[in-house]
Amino acid sequence: MNQSFVNTVIDDASGLATVTMDRAEVLNAFDAALIAQLTADLETLAKDNGVTAVVLTGAGKSFSAGADLNWMRRMARYSEDENLTDARALGQMLKNLHDLPKPTIARVHGVAIGGALGLIAACDIAVASDETLFAISEVRLGLIPAVISPYVIAAIGERHFQRYALTGERFAASEAMRIGLVHGVVAPDELDESVRNVLGELAQASPRAKAEVKALILSITGRSIDSDVVEETATRIARVRASDEGQEGVQAFLEKRRPEWIKP
Repeated sequence: MNQSFVNTVIDDASGLATVTMDRAEVLNAFDAALIAQLTADLETLAKDNGVTAVVLTGAGKSFSAGADLNWMRRMARYSEDENLTDARALGQMLKNLHDLPKPTIARVHGVAIGGALGLIAACDIAVASDETLFAISEVRLGLIPAVISPYVIAAIGERHFQRYALTGERFAASEAMRIGLVHGVVAPDELDESVRNVLGELAQASPRAKAEVKALILSITGRSIDSDVVEETATRIARVRASDEGQEGVQAFLEKRRPEWIKP
């Protein structure tokens, strides 16, 4: 029987899926098996209409220490083509997370190194313990943070990425929040409550609207504000206004009542 390195649990009552990287003995470091399992689980969650939100976290003391040392030793003997296959697998996993049509929250603690920052940046929202240490450390191994770069640059900007990707230095949770990698920093014993608070806010919003917002961001980011973008945004809001949830939300607001998607 194959060992599982990702534990995904869905609460049927709330629709919350908690995805836990489960290699605590190596600080949830990535290897090919973990990447494949996480990719598959994210594909399944994307198609599950009962899932309303996803929390990504790590078992034990840390979120993730990045690439697994034994995996890195094997990669050192790989050809360029074999390395390309591995890199593509990591890229697909990050894209699955980034494109997931449900809100995603990274619950971050301990250390978040290298590829772990790609996971954090690919999530919609990130909350960290104030004891967490971060690093884009690839250069210290003679490598580059290529696959994670689109997500991390989108989160923290080119200028901050230049510093931390070039030095490989560690930085604190307060700095991660200052540069935009995480949205909130709390004491370790307040981390779960902070995540619950975010989930509570997400539960107020229409399920369809949340999916539409994610699709909007994917479509609009990086584009010039030209006539095509103006037309597309107008088309998107017109479609959502005419939808059942759009009409229910506006009507509930006017009638000063809760919309139907908010559970009592």
